[in-house]
Amino acid sequence: MQNTVNAIDEERLLKGTTTVGLVCKDGVVLATERRATAGTMISNKATQKLFKIDQNIGITIAGLVGDAQVLARYLRAEVSLYRLRRNAPLTAEGAATLLANILNGNRFYPYYAWLILGGVDAKGGHVFSVDPAGGCIEDKFVSVGSGSPFAYGLVEETYSRDMATSDAVDLALRGLTAAMKRDSASGDGYLVHVISPKEYRELTEDEINKRLKALKIPLPPVLP
Repeated sequence: MQNTVNAIDEERLLKGTTTVGLVCKDGVVLATERRATAGTMISNKATQKLFKIDQNIGITIAGLVGDAQVLARYLRAEVSLYRLRRNAPLTAEGAATLLANILNGNRFYPYYAWLILGGVDAKGGHVFSVDPAGGCIEDKFVSVGSGSPFAYGLVEETYSRDMATSDAVDLALRGLTAAMKRDSASGDGYLVHVISPKEYRELTEDEINKRLKALKIPLPPVLP
């Protein structure tokens, strides 16, 4: 994730990253790495690129961090209002359409953010790629960011719609690791969320490290 400090608003411009979303037979897996860079300098090693929106919806981010954070707060507020008014959760497709409409409505003064929205509803699991102009495309697996070609190379070869979320977490970790080996803007750890019809679960660092050990992937360095 590439990052430049703007002298006016002091927000970080995140251009590079690797994020992954996978649809499974029993839910959805969203995963990202944690690096932010400013040119050739690594400016942050614990960047938050994965946000819970509701019990059934999450998003990953790439782009201007201020814009991405505003979009996450905006979407979370709208989804919460929908739940309060309807006494039911918004569908993943509805949330993706809402996010796309927000971005498209501001295309002449755009939000510089590219997101993956993943969620589970009555129709099953979904992941959507939502671009800065409001383009919204659903797929079975999606990767966004500068490291995405490397992640796609591994995920596309291995992915199966019938895989369980447990296997998809391992695949996401392997895809992110492949990207981190070749993309200098990606690295420094992993974030993984699993969304099922029953719960929204954020994997702990210990859980991720156990999986990395089982996959024989070197653990990320411990931050001071």
